[in-house]
Amino acid sequence: MRASGDPAAAAAAPHVSVILPVHNAELWLDECLESVLQQDFEGAMELSVFNDASKDKSAAIIDKWKVKLEGSGIPVVIGGHDSASPRGVGYSKNQAIAQSSGSYLCFLDSDDVMMPQRVRLQLEAAAQHPTSIIGCQVRREPPDSTERYTRWINQLAPDQLLTQVFTSNGPTVIMPTWFCSRAWFSHVGPFDEGGQGVPEDLLFFHNHLRKGGGVIRVDQSLLLYRYHPNAATRSVLETTIWTHRVRFLEERVLPHWAAFTIWNAGRQGRRLYRSLTAEARRKVVAFCDVDEKKIRKGFYCYEDSQERPKPRVPILHFRAARPPFVICVKLDLTGGAFEDNLRSLHLQEGRDFLHFS
Repeated sequence: MRASGDPAAAAAAPHVSVILPVHNAELWLDECLESVLQQDFEGAMELSVFNDASKDKSAAIIDKWKVKLEGSGIPVVIGGHDSASPRGVGYSKNQAIAQSSGSYLCFLDSDDVMMPQRVRLQLEAAAQHPTSIIGCQVRREPPDSTERYTRWINQLAPDQLLTQVFTSNGPTVIMPTWFCSRAWFSHVGPFDEGGQGVPEDLLFFHNHLRKGGGVIRVDQSLLLYRYHPNAATRSVLETTIWTHRVRFLEERVLPHWAAFTIWNAGRQGRRLYRSLTAEARRKVVAFCDVDEKKIRKGFYCYEDSQERPKPRVPILHFRAARPPFVICVKLDLTGGAFEDNLRSLHLQEGRDFLHFS
């Protein structure tokens, strides 16, 4: 149960708004809202809920918990609409933020569960890093779902929170764990309101990085992160995310490199090459690989190019190639062979290579 604390101290403490968008969440909402009540943070905290056209019992569950939470000293602000169709996660989060009043924003998805110390520990980190997004480690439910992704979320080194922002995994601290100051959110935001199919968290994260924002992870598991077929993230097409990632790579990295090598002469490496602008493609001096068959072929010809002659890019053994590398090899899938090869070159991540897959 949430501790009451010293009223004077609570009044002076930074005010935290828990931001909760809701759409047809009756299966998980009780457990989610119970976790708000169980926070051990003793300062002033409110819950801001926006109900995005739920057609199930979500509204009744929210009303029930409003009484419980306010009885424990946690004000609840409820907004929403009952249109025929939802407006989407970006719109709902923006509305929940607009109707809230806290100096800090703690984002929560309606199918997840916070650990009791989450608000307290992330607020401590946010106060020390006012222009950063603060994340945390997570516990996945079911435990055996997305094992590689969960490992990546929890085990990135502090510097990799900035160097691995181009991978297919998306933001290096995941959206349901985000915590930041309202002032910084206002500087970066708001969320894109394009609705279903728009990766609003990725777009916000990219804007955050453009504005010089930092990325910090509290190295404790502070969230139960659910995986299920109805999750909003599953509505975003891989091709949409790919396009945003390629453009961000071209914007943030490639202008600083006169030339580079794509590590992987297979399907993913060739797809990246074809997705680049003509200007960026001209900087690709080689593909590299370990597959002797690809290396013996000697080159990759971009058959769909409008250029004449059509570009022919050499394919080299990785030891014969020169950095910097854009790596299009999935991590953690080769039994450690790829990672061993990369380590053997003694390169610095971010300067000499970056991961794109």
